[in-house]
Amino acid sequence: MNRLVEIRHQEFYCRERAALDSERRLFWLAQAREWEQLALDEIAYHFRECNLVQEELTAA
Repeated sequence: MNRLVEIRHQEFYCRERAALDSERRLFWLAQAREWEQLALDEIAYHFRECNLVQEELTAA
């Protein structure tokens, strides 16, 4: 989950830059969306892993 914290931090940083850099606002927002998607992917991966472990425990 440390990876998720790092990803969310990068997303926040990009959104903060978008608010402060009006000339490159769209660039920073696009970067933030990419980090957001990475975070969602990381969460989905975590839940898949948890479900696999849970299935293995109940099958044993």
